[in-house]
Amino acid sequence: MSVDGKTVKGRGAQGQVANRFERNSYGVVHWEGIDEVEEETAGTRYLEVFPKSILNKVKSPDLSMEWTLNPYQGCEHGCSYCYARPSHEYWGYGAGLDFERVVLLKRSAPELLEKALGNPKWDVGTISISGNTDCYQPIERKERITRGVLEVAQRFRQPVAIITKNALVLRDLDILSEMAASRLAGVAISLTTLNEELRGKMEPRTSTARNRLRAIAALTAAGVPVHVMVAPVIPGLNDSEVPALLKAAAEAGAVTAGYTVVRTNGAVQDVFRQWLETHYPDRATKVVAQVAHAHGGNMNDSTYGRRMRGEGAFAESIRRTFEVFRRRYFANREMPPMDRTLFQRLQQGQLDLFHPVTGAL
Repeated sequence: MSVDGKTVKGRGAQGQVANRFERNSYGVVHWEGIDEVEEETAGTRYLEVFPKSILNKVKSPDLSMEWTLNPYQGCEHGCSYCYARPSHEYWGYGAGLDFERVVLLKRSAPELLEKALGNPKWDVGTISISGNTDCYQPIERKERITRGVLEVAQRFRQPVAIITKNALVLRDLDILSEMAASRLAGVAISLTTLNEELRGKMEPRTSTARNRLRAIAALTAAGVPVHVMVAPVIPGLNDSEVPALLKAAAEAGAVTAGYTVVRTNGAVQDVFRQWLETHYPDRATKVVAQVAHAHGGNMNDSTYGRRMRGEGAFAESIRRTFEVFRRRYFANREMPPMDRTLFQRLQQGQLDLFHPVTGAL
């Protein structure tokens, strides 16, 4: 929520929301009180956690991913619509400001991945790095956990797919381009809006659209195939931008494109409503109604087959628009399949005397 009409600067969430697993919650009851307003002043905290494993098997029929790996929990990008926000509740934090202000670091991720890939039972399924929170969020510049994970994958010749909305991915172009040359790597970049004012409010700490397009172009030039996700499409906010987004992505060199219609699962509904009422009070009611209409009358839609694309008049209009312009700008383009046959099983800690991709001495 805003304080005296002012927004919480640099954040997507505008306050805390209740954690469904907690019996008690905290917050500001009276803004005129003498206590410091934490929502307005608190910076981001980074806490190391110690998971026993790092790979997650994807079982959702709506997703094409096989395995995911998330170097971080919580995300400072602050996207108001982020479906990953409720996952923070399992750690005892809220899906609102806590999700953006308390980022959990999995510094052991490279070692855990090395152990998993060295297991004789590993099936060499493609690993999507991210899938929950962005692996190239700002703290990655310092922590370099994602870089460490890529170095392990490169050594094992393990196929990986990056999912991000941050141009920081270009820092690891050396690894990604080398792996892509053997069809071991691809990148998916989320492109939500070309309107910088909207992006600054909706995704406050992400890369600008210009920088994301620059990243697509640089990755493409280096031989790394890029899939663009126009996601999420939000009726009444960015749905009219679908043609322009697809055109810009194609001109930058993206190979394929996909989309999702926004859904506000769990506590995301409260975060997104607060955000709308703060930044777009004149259209908040309309946007909420259209999003709910696309999900069977419920913004919190968990129905497989419908939750990602929606249904009804608004969802159908988005689908038709997307398909028309996808065919126009992406005809006869496709992402190259990953090559699993190059996988090289190594024992944990084993020195690799061979080139990580070509196999040459």
